Order: sequence, then structure tokens, then C-alpha cells
Amino acid sequence: MSAAVRYSLLILVFALVVCAFAVLHLGAAADSEVPHVEFNADNIAPRQIEDLTSKSVPRDYGFAWQTMEQALNENRPGLLDGYFTGLAKQDLGNRVKSQIGSGLHTRYQDRGHKLEAIFYAPAGDAMQLRDHAQFDLQVLDGDKVIYDEPVNAEYIVLMTPGADRWLVRQIQAQQMQASQGEK
Repeated sequence: MSAAVRYSLLILVFALVVCAFAVLHLGAAADSEVPHVEFNADNIAPRQIEDLTSKSVPRDYGFAWQTMEQALNENRPGLLDGYFTGLAKQDLGNRVKSQIGSGLHTRYQDRGHKLEAIFYAPAGDAMQLRDHAQFDLQVLDGDKVIYDEPVNAEYIVLMTPGADRWLVRQIQAQQMQASQGEK
């Protein structure tokens, strides 16, 4: 076998090992379905939203919820790094750490989001949104469900652009109530 063939095989094996590691380490997006996000920017002010941004914000918000749900279910705060920053990342990270300390974890069954853009900063560096979310919430102690409730919630969200995506900087529950008879 020639040196060139051995070198090519070595590079191929190395690439496969790197890919396998990336799939295992960064598998947050593959473990669950991305939540459905309906997006309305008709009443945004003071500036209009660009076409690319109107596609990126709801996509990235869905990915943020997906990674948050997985982080809280698996008690893995590192999953929050991809789509959260600032207070949102800090608060959710603290929540995961608290769950780890108590031996609990939280499972969400996301039923969708109606995301409404309220404010888009003139410089394009921040967007305020209102999210009307529906999900089923379970708190588990190991495999035992200790709390189970369908929830309708309203959040005020602040997103800021990152290098290649929009990040959730702050998410604040405004109203959260158990759904009546939806289950």
C-alpha cells in the first residue's frame, strides 16, 4: 500500500472520529422535535424587519426552546450555550443546577408558540417579542412523575443577534396558567 493511500485512510479515519464526537457532543438538536413557532411582525416598530431576520428569529426561537427543554430534561446546562445568553442563560443554568441538587428533572411536551414581534431596535441589535406558548409540563423524580399539567403561558422575550443566529437574552413569564380540560 502506498504512502498516499495510507495517508488518505488515516485522514478519513480521523474525520470519522471527529464527526462521531461532534454528533455525540452536539446532539441537542437531534434528540427532540423543534417546536412549531408562528411568527407575526406586522406591528413591529420603530423599524421594519428584514426578510432574512423574519425567518431567522422564529427558527432560532424554536431551537432555543428545543435546547432548553432538553437541558431541563437531561440536567445538562451546557446545552443552553447555543441559543441563550445573558440573564436567560444564567437563570436557566441556575434552574438546571437546582434540579440536579434536588434529583429532579423537567419534561416539556411543546404544543407550539405564537410569537409576536413588538419592538425592533433602530440599530438592529435587539428585538422584543411576546410569546403565547402552550405546553405540557411534567416534573419528575427519576422516572416518577410528581407534577403533570397542561400550561398556557405568555412570555416577554428579548433576543439579540449573535455571530450566526439570534439568541434569547431574557425570557420573563408574564402569565402562566394551567389549561382547563385540554388533556
